[in-house]
Amino acid sequence: MQEKVQSFNEFAINYFSTLRLFTTAISPAHGKDYPEILKVQTLFETMKTKTEESGSNKPNLETEFTQLREVTHNYTVPKNACMPHAAVYKLLAEAEEAYQI
Repeated sequence: MQEKVQSFNEFAINYFSTLRLFTTAISPAHGKDYPEILKVQTLFETMKTKTEESGSNKPNLETEFTQLREVTHNYTVPKNACMPHAAVYKLLAEAEEAYQI
């Protein structure tokens, strides 16, 4: 049985709180060793705001996803990354996949 694909808005409802928690936690903990995580947090916060402001409409996040792919090297988890860091990259890749539907 195939898993139901979520719309972007469903994904946001289900996972943005986890993404916010993890990006907020890893930025101060790992920002010195992984400076890109600070940009990831900023981009995610912009995405979250745009999504909230769009209501039930799909927000325009093309720029943010393009920048995320660049800064994360296509969501490649760095060596020695902690579980929340890896989860952020995985969830962001899934968010983009849902966005493209």
